[in-house]
Amino acid sequence: MSVKPRSFEQGLCRLDRRTLLSALTGSVVGAAFARSALAQDVAEPASQTKADSPAPDAQTSEPAAAQPFSFEWLDARMRDVAQAKYVAPVDAPEVIADLDYDDYRKIQFDPKSARWDEEGVLFRLHAFHPGWLYKQTVAIHEVVDGTQTPMAFSTDDFLYYNDLAPRVPQHVELPGVAGFRLNTPLNRADMFDELIAFVGASYFRALSRDSSYGLSARGLAINTGLGGEEEFPRFSEFWLERPTAGQEDVVLYAALDSPSCTGAYRFVIRPGAETTVDVTAKLHFRRDVEQLGVAPLTSMFLFDEKNSDVFDDYRPQVHDSNALMVVRTDGDVLWRPLNNPPRLASTYLNEPDLKSFGLIQRDRDFDDYQDAGAQYQDRPSVLVQPQGDWGAGSIRLVEIPSDLEGNDNIVSFWVPSEKPRAGESREYAYRLRWGALGTDRDGDRAWIVNTLAGKGGTSGVSGAKGSLRKFVIDFDGGLMASLPDDAQMEPVVTLSNGKIQHVALSKIANTTKWRLVIDVDGESARIVELVAHVAGFGRKLTETWIYQWLRE
Repeated sequence: MSVKPRSFEQGLCRLDRRTLLSALTGSVVGAAFARSALAQDVAEPASQTKADSPAPDAQTSEPAAAQPFSFEWLDARMRDVAQAKYVAPVDAPEVIADLDYDDYRKIQFDPKSARWDEEGVLFRLHAFHPGWLYKQTVAIHEVVDGTQTPMAFSTDDFLYYNDLAPRVPQHVELPGVAGFRLNTPLNRADMFDELIAFVGASYFRALSRDSSYGLSARGLAINTGLGGEEEFPRFSEFWLERPTAGQEDVVLYAALDSPSCTGAYRFVIRPGAETTVDVTAKLHFRRDVEQLGVAPLTSMFLFDEKNSDVFDDYRPQVHDSNALMVVRTDGDVLWRPLNNPPRLASTYLNEPDLKSFGLIQRDRDFDDYQDAGAQYQDRPSVLVQPQGDWGAGSIRLVEIPSDLEGNDNIVSFWVPSEKPRAGESREYAYRLRWGALGTDRDGDRAWIVNTLAGKGGTSGVSGAKGSLRKFVIDFDGGLMASLPDDAQMEPVVTLSNGKIQHVALSKIANTTKWRLVIDVDGESARIVELVAHVAGFGRKLTETWIYQWLRE
């Protein structure tokens, strides 16, 4: 397995991401996505030689005839497609020959060409140019009053800078686009900021107010992290309902296709301090699937305080997410800190009382990261809230070794216990919540504010066994915060493999925080799983800490 490069958010503007090219050969998190083209438009180079403006008499193709559209129509269509043999997408004809990474940086969608640029309409549609990594294009249709009409894009809709401009044919209709994004007045009433973008395979990313692009979601994951070839379903076609003046949400649909599965997707997107995306997925299976990943999330974790010694870096932490969080229907919270493991790692959580799960960026201060460019404290968290009965299943977390922050190496999704079979159809509905989630200190239970790890035994004393490791968990908030340091509470610690050597709970002086220290002897085990919380006064007083110690 390999990791997926990120890209334009930092790659175009900060670093030469040579690893982007590995996206063409596939990776655990997206063959063609390459984390791309999702940040602010690339700034115009200092030398601004643009392609000529379109001539007033530029030739255009005749508009295609409008056709009826509904979600039911799309679902029936994808059900029929699933009965036919899979046809792999082909590369679209090149509009600009030999377009490479440096060339692609010189292309910008012209804001003057934004669709729905009308008084009172709160959304604008911008397209991503085809070419370079994006040779398999998608089609976009506009839906008005139950009728669909294809959207056409041409070279007149884009700005081409510097030496690229003379190579661009004028007034030529594109064979499709790489994807699209929607802008809305997210942070200021007088400015249309990026809200959500769909580009590459079935990937998409959204923003909430005062956030910056970080982790990604995708429509579906198939056979991720099983050791064999992963399958990347692809959104091949989109339909967007034209928003009316004052409408505060936007509705779009997508057709998904892959060798094993087809699907009809509906997205209802509502921006705000917390942006929500309501997803309905109707799936139809061409063949048996070994592992279906529903509502997959993809992120990056390089290091934090518990493994920073591996990296010679001035920053204390580098990650888009620092934990997998699971919320049960009874309010219990499981907190699984993320790792950058020495080898491929996997965790399964069987949660029959699941309320939500997701990847969380809990540390929200600049001092937590000290990165004035990446601003990791602003990366959104995402929680998945299942709607309806998903049946029996488990949450899977996949962690992939990585030595670069340009690699997405974390994947999380829900796996149904019953594997899909050829000819079967399934439906899943869920809400994706994007924002500064998992940081609410209200409630009776203390939350986990820190996980530290290091050599076990007494600090400053030599001679500790090499198999001994110390884990430190800090709690804050809840009922514990106001308790005196002699309060009678019980640390509850369990593990699989190895042996617990020492457990201690104490209050950190002059704070409201409590510290749980656990020394574990891994003995001969390669994997040690730990679970811990604090109880007292007839109740559970903290979130539940879950950790996987993967020994080299």
